[in-house]
Amino acid sequence: MLLAGLAVHIEQTWSAALRNVALAIILTRAGLGLDPSALHRLKAVCVRLAVGPCTVEASTVAVMSHFLMGLPWVWGFVLGFVLSAVSPAVVVPSMLLLQKDGYGVEKGIPTLLMAAGSFDDILAITAFTTSLGVAFASDSTWLNVMKGVLEVVGGSAAGLVLGLFICFFPSQDQEELVLRRSVMLLGLSVFAVFGSHVAGFSGAGGLCTLVMAFIAALGWGEAKVIAAVVGRFWDIFQPLLFGLVGAQITVSTLDPNTVGLGMACLGTGLVIRVLFTFLMVFFGGFNTKEKLFISVAWLPKATVQAAIGSKALDMARVSGDEVLVKYGLDVLTVAVLAILTTAPIGALGIGLAGPRLLTRHPEDTHADRKEGECTHTQV
Repeated sequence: MLLAGLAVHIEQTWSAALRNVALAIILTRAGLGLDPSALHRLKAVCVRLAVGPCTVEASTVAVMSHFLMGLPWVWGFVLGFVLSAVSPAVVVPSMLLLQKDGYGVEKGIPTLLMAAGSFDDILAITAFTTSLGVAFASDSTWLNVMKGVLEVVGGSAAGLVLGLFICFFPSQDQEELVLRRSVMLLGLSVFAVFGSHVAGFSGAGGLCTLVMAFIAALGWGEAKVIAAVVGRFWDIFQPLLFGLVGAQITVSTLDPNTVGLGMACLGTGLVIRVLFTFLMVFFGGFNTKEKLFISVAWLPKATVQAAIGSKALDMARVSGDEVLVKYGLDVLTVAVLAILTTAPIGALGIGLAGPRLLTRHPEDTHADRKEGECTHTQV
């Protein structure tokens, strides 16, 4: 899908809109798939997993890019936080497939990764916005930090309110209740993502969607039927999302002189991220194989990098400063490299490592599958 998108040209406004719709759908699926008991049990690990690897990778990339690529410190952190965000579009569908087949469900691994991924993205986007504000001196650092806190609090509160609302509306006595609930949930999810962008709090929309779907699933009790309907919508929008991410990649922007140094920064950051992720999940009740899988699953980057990778360059071009334009091009080049390398490698790694490293819970196996049906493991 990424490669197909390289050959496509689409107007930027339409591309962004369709990608946001697809992102709302996949985050809705993630919220419906969260396990409340696992989330409560792993809340401390979830916070460590969301904050630790993101911060350490961003700092590593900042140091490497400063000394290898000659970026100023603030621009090094701009690049670092662009690269440090994990991709929900890669992680969530992979986790849902493993969860469906019962892999890692007993330890709550799919729920852990889906929940931590949303907070990881909010942290990366907030820190990126703060660093960019310092680089262009547009807003005060404290203002940007407070904006990030407001995104977390506001997104969670809005998700809680909307989630409670759709627990009761539409009411249970209405006809075609599943369809009505699905439409209401998806409609509010898309509204939350677009509304947060309009309000200038882009990180809040995704968190609002995740919390709303989670609360709705708790209220409905049995959300598997709703999740199946939402899954049909994802089947339509998945190729659009990855194809449009590929369309964001302009091969002509890849400066050959920057590619080698950028790959060195990216590779070093990924190695440190994997090692630190392995350490962050200690004392979480996981065995060595499960810790290794969580580290591999924390690699893919695509959605956030495609969304914010060119933002620094756009602002630099508006300023008219050629030095800043060069820094912006360097950030975009390494972001493109991150998408091209980590998205397919991460997706492949999760798909291959999951059935081999995770324990399959006996209660979640599907013994009644029709003969000849291809399972996720066989795929």
